[in-house]
Formats: sequence, structure tokens, C-alpha cells
Amino acid sequence: MWEHEGNSAMRLDKSSLEKAMKQAESYDQWAGYAKLHDEVTGKDKWRRFEQSERYDFAAIRSRLNELRLLRERADNHELLFALHEGIHGNLGGMGKPSMFSHAKFGTKNLIEDYIEELALALEHLASPAADDIDLNERIEFFHRASDCFGHAAFMMSGSGSLLFFHIGVVKCLLEQDLLPRVISGSSGGAIVSALIGSRTREDALKLLCAEKLFALGDALPSINPEAGSRMLMPPEELDEYINAGIPDLTFDEAMKVSGREISLSIAPAEPRQSSRLLNAITTPNVYLREAAKASAALPGVYPPVVLAAKNVQGMRQPYLPGSRWVDGSLSQDLPAKRLTRLYGVNYFIVSQTNPVAMPFVNTDKGTGTLRSKLFDINLQGFKLASNAWFNILERPLSLASKQLYNMAKTANGVIQQNYTGDINIVPASRVLNPFSALSQPSLDRAAKLILEGERATWPLVERIRTTTRISRLLETIIADLEAERASLGRTRRKQVAASTKARLKAANG
Repeated sequence: MWEHEGNSAMRLDKSSLEKAMKQAESYDQWAGYAKLHDEVTGKDKWRRFEQSERYDFAAIRSRLNELRLLRERADNHELLFALHEGIHGNLGGMGKPSMFSHAKFGTKNLIEDYIEELALALEHLASPAADDIDLNERIEFFHRASDCFGHAAFMMSGSGSLLFFHIGVVKCLLEQDLLPRVISGSSGGAIVSALIGSRTREDALKLLCAEKLFALGDALPSINPEAGSRMLMPPEELDEYINAGIPDLTFDEAMKVSGREISLSIAPAEPRQSSRLLNAITTPNVYLREAAKASAALPGVYPPVVLAAKNVQGMRQPYLPGSRWVDGSLSQDLPAKRLTRLYGVNYFIVSQTNPVAMPFVNTDKGTGTLRSKLFDINLQGFKLASNAWFNILERPLSLASKQLYNMAKTANGVIQQNYTGDINIVPASRVLNPFSALSQPSLDRAAKLILEGERATWPLVERIRTTTRISRLLETIIADLEAERASLGRTRRKQVAASTKARLKAANG
């Protein structure tokens, strides 16, 4: 079987298509090969066939038919009642990772059809076609539905110069309009978070290529597009590079520019302090630049950083002047629990390039395979053993050497962290040389890392699109309806004022 593309012909067998997918230059190209792969392997039939032991297809079909009937009849109150029964992201197990690992492109058509019908039902209730339901009641429903369904967050790990992989992941998600509003980063991930979290979508997309990123450091000696990999740029040059790439904005100001809630992880340079997560809620007046510099300050390579904030006079001043901060990945590479508490997120997309973390990353998590289960059992055993040994040696080490104690405590803290989310985007090679994260890549190497990040994301795009569609739609609907309510409020106030003025004029006339 052959497929002609331009002047060339490609054999449509499984191995050839898999090779073509790995070498694709764009998402559209990858998607085309993935769909052909599903046809050749018969996975497209699996997608069309509703029945499967992997999920409760009968419950999903019944729910889909109910919502469709009520929407088409414009039975708005009954539709609202039916949706009040629950909007679930995992109805009948449809959100399980195993439902997205069988075919190369997408999942069961029934699941995609249900998500589409649910979206149509929500849009219908938000439209003028449902104005027989009070606007305030509808807004209250959508807020409650959004709180119950939850939101997605995007987390970027520590990475050093491997941050260009993160750039590729972000570029893909931005192009597909799938980048979550809530974003976190530590170390190299913090720099990427600050770059995109201080710009509009359009400006961020213009920046996310190796040439533009290298151009930020044109005047720096260590930024040489033609040079091969070398050790990381000196501290003073990293400082200048961050100043060139990250606008001089506070977290609150950056949020107003980008519309995104970014959080940067930092760790204390002194053992007596606790780690922090900086964002527009916890530290609205802290400057992004210093926060990114602190999160990227790898101990022994870059000096600790004192944060800065904008005071009431609009002037820059030290923030917690007695404290210095370092690489956030040492204490909270992926701050999922804190993001959940602050933003109500419950679904995590992770870009993971931390060389130290890669041995702890189970990319098959949730698929139910034997390999995944054995990985989790071994990992849990390793963490328990590490913690037990640290507890046994904690006091002897603290008495013998403060330096040894701090090193052991940091190492155990790194091991105990969770380095995965619901969707994990990782480099093709699971074994990363730590020294590669400590070297300044050439322009060609940076471009390859960006493309690698894009290619690692493409197979997960449809899963992300499907699993986050409702939460993204609810955010849009709430913003639109709140704006409508505010506009109606202003109009009514003007009408009342005009009516009052007319009555007073008539009374005085």
C-alpha cells in the first residue's frame, strides 16, 4: 500500500509510518501520519466501535442521548437540571490514560462525541436561547460546575539549559490554544514561565524560536550561535540575559498583561527557612526577574538571590531582605499541592527534563500495564528506604558535620518529591546527562531541543484537547456572562439615574 505526497511516495506500513511520525516537522504532518497509522493497524475501527471493557460505554451513551434530546427540544430548565447532576471529566472511566494509549490519534469516537455534546449543551445554556433562566442563576450554575470539574495546570521542571525542550512544549500548546492559564516552573522552567507569563499569546509565540531567544543575549560573550556546547554562562551574564528577556514587572502586573497565573518555585539558601511558591496571589508585588533568577540559582554554580518588590511609592526595594533564595527544583520541582490549594486545579500537564528526576518518572502511570505497576512498587519502596535511612542517620550526621547533614537532607528531599502529573511530556531519551543541563547549547542544539519538545507533545495533543475542553469552555463562558452582567448593571444604573433626574426636573418644573 502506497500513499503519494507531493512528488514522493511513501509505503503505508506500520514501521514506515512510525518512522515518519518521529521525523514529522509539524503537528499537522504528524497527525496525518498518525491517522494513517490507525487505518493501517485497524485502530480506527477500535475508535468507531463503542463497546469496550476499558470504560462504561453504556453510561456515556445514555448521558449523551439525554443531553442531546433536551438541547434539541430547547428544554432549558430540564437541561439545567440534568447538568446539575454532575459534569464529570472521568464519566464511566473515559478519562483514563488507557483510553488514549490504544490509538495513535485520539480516543473512542463515543468519548469525543460526548465531550462535543456536553460543550454544545453548556454553550446553549450560556446563549440568549436560554434567557428564560435568570442570568444570575445561570452564572451561579457555571461557577459551581467549574469548581466541581476543576482546572488544568501546566508545570515545568528544573532543567538548566535543557529549558529549550520546555520551549518546544509551550510552543506546541500555544499554537493549539491548549496552554493552561495556570503555569508553574522551577529553575530553567521558571525562566520559561516568566518569559511567557509576561507576554501576550501573540508576543510569546514570536519569541519561541532559537534565533529570537539567542538574540536576547547578542551582546553577551557566552552567547555564540556558532559555538558548540560549553559550560553555562557566568552569573553576571545570566543576570543580563534574564533582564533582557523578562520585562521588569511584578507578578500582578505580568498576570494583567498575559492573562496567565504563573508560579515560580524557590528554595531557601539557609536551612531554617521554608520553600516558597511565588505568584500573583502570594506575592503580587514581587518582581518576576528576581524570582526567576532565584529559582535558577543552582547552588555552587550561581549565587543565592535576594528578592525585590515594588513598594507603595512604586519603587523597587528588597523583599525579605534577610533571606536569600536558590534553585526551586531542590524542594518543589512540581508544586502540585500548592497549586491545587491556590487555584483549584486538579489536572496536571508536566514537561519534565530534570536529569535527577528522570529515574523517578513513570510515563505509563495509570495505563494499568504490568510494567507501570512494577515501576510504582519499586519507586515507592526506594522512597521508603531513603526516608528510613535518613531518619536513622539524621542525628549522627547533624552531630558530625552540618554540611553533610544538609547534603543528606537535600538529597532525601529530592528523592521524596513527585515528578509526574496526569500527562507527562518527556524527552525521547530517558537517560539525561546532568552535565548536558550545565552546558550552554549552540544555536543548532537549541533548535533541536525545541523541535524535540514539540515532537514529544504532538502525540498527547488530542488527549489534552479532549480532557481539558470542558474546563477551558467553562472559564470562557463565566468570563463572558460576568461581563454581560456587569454591562447590564451599568445600563440599569444609567437608566435609574436618568429616570430620577427626569422626576426631579418634573417636580421642580
